[in-house]
Amino acid sequence: AVHQKGDQPVPLHLRNAPTKLMKDMQYGKDYQYSHLGEGNFIEQEYLPDGLKGTRFYTPGNNARENELRKFLRDRWKDKYGY
Repeated sequence: AVHQKGDQPVPLHLRNAPTKLMKDMQYGKDYQYSHLGEGNFIEQEYLPDGLKGTRFYTPGNNARENELRKFLRDRWKDKYGY
């Protein structure tokens, strides 16, 4: 992805905000802690805008990876086409 899209900025909601300036610039705003979600999952985007929707993993065709495919589909719904 980096070879095709180049460097991408970290999404604002994932940026640390240790200073008032960074807080004023909305760093960390709307971040959702995944472990507070049902099943420790929050359907929040963690990729930069230029990589949204990019699938980095495609399960193979065996019993274990079919379980992983179902797991990913249950969480991400149709987002990545699992």
